[in-house]
Amino acid sequence: MKFDLQNIAKEHRIIVAHRGVSGGNIPCNTVPAYETALRQGADMIETDVDITADGVLVIFHPGMEKRYLGIDQHIGELSHAEVKKLRYLNPDGTPTQFGLPSFDELLEQFKGKCLINVDKYWGCPKEIYHAIKRHDMIDQILVKSSLSEQVLQVLEELSPDLPFMPIVKEEHPLHEALMRRKIRYVGAEVLFTREESAVAAPAFIDRMHQDGKLVWANAIIYNYRDQLAAGHSDDTALTASLQEGWGWLADRGFDLIQTDWPLMLIEYLKQTERYQRKTDLRVK
Repeated sequence: MKFDLQNIAKEHRIIVAHRGVSGGNIPCNTVPAYETALRQGADMIETDVDITADGVLVIFHPGMEKRYLGIDQHIGELSHAEVKKLRYLNPDGTPTQFGLPSFDELLEQFKGKCLINVDKYWGCPKEIYHAIKRHDMIDQILVKSSLSEQVLQVLEELSPDLPFMPIVKEEHPLHEALMRRKIRYVGAEVLFTREESAVAAPAFIDRMHQDGKLVWANAIIYNYRDQLAAGHSDDTALTASLQEGWGWLADRGFDLIQTDWPLMLIEYLKQTERYQRKTDLRVK
């Protein structure tokens, strides 16, 4: 099965499950969390990738070892044999039965099933890209990163065929330049603290669509003091107003929405007739 991000976005809003769907005894960034996300209707799963001391890619958020595994060492200091013995902790700090899948295992498990966002691509781009090519899954993958000349050179030299979105905050001055680079620039993830920010403006989103690009917004919250979408978040939707949380993001025209609550978000969008796209996005 082949995936086409732009064509999917023409049909309906793309819902991204942040690290899968976790809760209870099922930790994030595990196969059960990703399977749960797909059962809840997510189109894309967001994954974090780290690499062991002996060069094996594993699914894990770098720097979160103490929080999720209860250890003081980093994954990069351990062999894969040592990492395979580790088990995630649940929210009560009790070990679960779930370990860290390898990147190869994850790719094989979800081949042909969904879109996959590899969020921590820049820690080891060569190893990640070669794994994706080995599994013949370029069409299913999306990578993102903040912009730098080093990032763009890596994309051009190593992985010009890999779908890429820059992460931009408040404004996106390099849009035209990116279209001239030898990279597969498919859109942008935008972060904004004010509704008036350039990257949240309808004119910006329309321009991106006219140029064949998609726009990704985040309903997720890492830290409530550091809003990613001017307060239009999962927290707002679930504790205050569905309209001011998820409805605003849909009405503004964002093509991809990342959430920790995909089932409820999709149900809300369908109930309010915001899930299916009613107009031509003019995405090429």
